[in-house]
Amino acid sequence: MAAPDKRDPSTVGERTWAVHGGNDPHATTGPIRTPLVLANSYHLPEDASQVSWSAAGGLFYARNGHANQHVLEAKLAALDGGEASVVFATGVAALHALFFTHLRSGDHVVVSSVTYEAVWRLFAELLPRRYGIEASFVDVTDLDAVRGALRPTTRLLHVESIANPTTAVADVAALAEVAHGAGALLSVDSTFTPPPLYRPLADGADVVVHSLTKFINGHGDAMGGVVTGSRALLDQVRADALVDVGGVLSPFNAWLITRGSVTLPLRLRAQVASAQRIAEFLEQDPRVAFVAYPGLPSHPQHELARRQFTGGFGAVLTFALTGDSAAHTRFVNALKVITPAVSLGHDETLIVHAGPGTRGGDENYPEHFHRAGHLRLAVGLEDTDDLVDDLAAALDTA
Repeated sequence: MAAPDKRDPSTVGERTWAVHGGNDPHATTGPIRTPLVLANSYHLPEDASQVSWSAAGGLFYARNGHANQHVLEAKLAALDGGEASVVFATGVAALHALFFTHLRSGDHVVVSSVTYEAVWRLFAELLPRRYGIEASFVDVTDLDAVRGALRPTTRLLHVESIANPTTAVADVAALAEVAHGAGALLSVDSTFTPPPLYRPLADGADVVVHSLTKFINGHGDAMGGVVTGSRALLDQVRADALVDVGGVLSPFNAWLITRGSVTLPLRLRAQVASAQRIAEFLEQDPRVAFVAYPGLPSHPQHELARRQFTGGFGAVLTFALTGDSAAHTRFVNALKVITPAVSLGHDETLIVHAGPGTRGGDENYPEHFHRAGHLRLAVGLEDTDDLVDDLAAALDTA
């Protein structure tokens, strides 16, 4: 067995790499943490005549790449088991960068019928109208439906490891086989299941995307996104969508996300444990109409989730009350610890009530989502007892 080396992710554990990954002592002043580097430009070599001004990855202009970006990308590539990563200003920018780079006019994409709303709008409206890219939305838990949607022009199958907000689980290994059999790539948005919960690349995915804004940063104070995969694909993403389009992650946000990622394994362990207990508590209460969480045996893909997500079932769950929409509003307003706000993966627990018809594509949600909408709970780091007691008190009010 190789001796552990903090510079080599293959020799150390998750927590060790989360602390040390990508971090080299600064050559000039020697701090053991990479400092925040706010320079737009870097010193050119003595002979700059051969510098390619459209090249990616070098340190000469921050749009092409900057020091804090490089540190974060090295850490994230190793965490997900990829050859390379490219970070962007937001998660949506990362998704758009992947689609913009890989797809051409006349191409076809198969997309999960339950997906993040921005992805729905991209494939239902913007990409077909502006770029002539066609999309078919299908239930990706039905492999026959996925196979039936494929065409000779299909270039990409895009899914979420856990669908937002229904929590349906995609069988990534099976979907990779289907996609590759048709000559298409499989991209997986794994925002709900960051490493060490899951690594889609190990199950055959070609590309993995995360919103860094969520669990990886973990503190609700910086936005970002990342695309991870093969070096050949990521070099193209960097050149086409970062250097030439310019959705650059700022040095300050890169520094914040790098700092936040250090505690990712520890935070996830606590959040997943709390989410499991909360889901079990809600499921046994007769005032709750349904609970959707992959960690519950009642979840339709529970066995798949148990096999696939070796690090846990995530920290986001969806539920609804037996009452009407007004009861849901009273419930949310009665919460004293949980914060009503969008987003997820923060240190504080967040809840949002989405009424029926308020999200693009929500006609594809299961029937029980339509009666009075649903409540999405993104579990944070508070004491689990406090969260359960807060929910119990709010149920009494609703």
